[in-house]
Amino acid sequence: MPRVTANGIELYYERSGAGERLLLISGTGADLRRGPRLGDAEVFARFELLQYDQRGLGQSEVPEGPYSMADYADDAAALLGEVGWEDALVLGVSFGGMVAQELAIRHSAHVRRLVLACTSSGGGGGASYPLQDLVALPPEDSLLRRMELLDTRWDAEWRRAHPGVVKTIGEVFRLGEGDGESAKGALLQLEARSRHDTSDRLGEIRCPTLVCGGRYDGIAPSANSEFLARSIPGARLQMFDGGHAFFMQDPAALPAMTAFLRNEVSDRA
Repeated sequence: MPRVTANGIELYYERSGAGERLLLISGTGADLRRGPRLGDAEVFARFELLQYDQRGLGQSEVPEGPYSMADYADDAAALLGEVGWEDALVLGVSFGGMVAQELAIRHSAHVRRLVLACTSSGGGGGASYPLQDLVALPPEDSLLRRMELLDTRWDAEWRRAHPGVVKTIGEVFRLGEGDGESAKGALLQLEARSRHDTSDRLGEIRCPTLVCGGRYDGIAPSANSEFLARSIPGARLQMFDGGHAFFMQDPAALPAMTAFLRNEVSDRA
C-alpha cells in the first residue's frame, strides 16, 4: 500500500486515472477504506487523481496533537512533493476545503486552480457548524442532528420515510468514532477544525477559484460560501440544489466543478 513520509509523518495515499493532476482533499473523518468515496465518481477518471488519508485518520499516522490547520496544509504540500508533483488542481470538500484554503495561502505555487466545496472561512466569514458538539450526544441523537444539518429540508417526517438514507448517513458521516488511535486522530481533527480562520487572509489566494455549495446546507450555510467568493480575488460562486452533500444530490454539480478545474468555463461569475 502506498505510503510516504511527508511533513514528518507517514501518509497513506492513492493515485488513479490519467489526465491533469488533481489533488482531492476530503472532509471530516474521511477514511479511504470507507465508501461511498467522492473520488470514485466517473468524472474524475479524466484526471490523474491523488487522494490521501489526512493525519490521524484512516491508514495514515496519528501523530501527537494538537494539530493546526497549517499542519494539514503543510501535509498536503509535502505529499505533492513526495509524489513528484510541482503543482496541481485542488478540490477541497468541507474540512478539506478549509485545508485547501490554507494550502493556497501558505503554498500558492502548488495550486493551479481551486474548487472550495461546502466549506467556510471561519472567523468573520462565518464558521461551519461545530461538529465537535455532537460527539458527546447519545448516538441516536447525534445521528438525527447530523441528518438535520446535512440538508435542512430533511425533517423528522422525511427521515422516517427514508430509513435507508439514515442508515447510509450513519455509516459515512462519522464523528470521533473508533477505538484507540483512530478515535484520537478523529477528535484532534475536530479540535483543529474548531480553530480554523482564514477570513482575513483570503485575499492572498491568487489562483482561479470556484466556490460552491448546497442551498440547504446546515453545516456550511450559503452565506459562508458567499463570503468566500467575495473575499477571494476573482472567485466565482455557484450554488446547487442540495445540502452539505450537494455534489451527490444535484447531477449538475460534479460536471460544473470538473469543467472549472479543466478551465472549460470562465473563471469569473
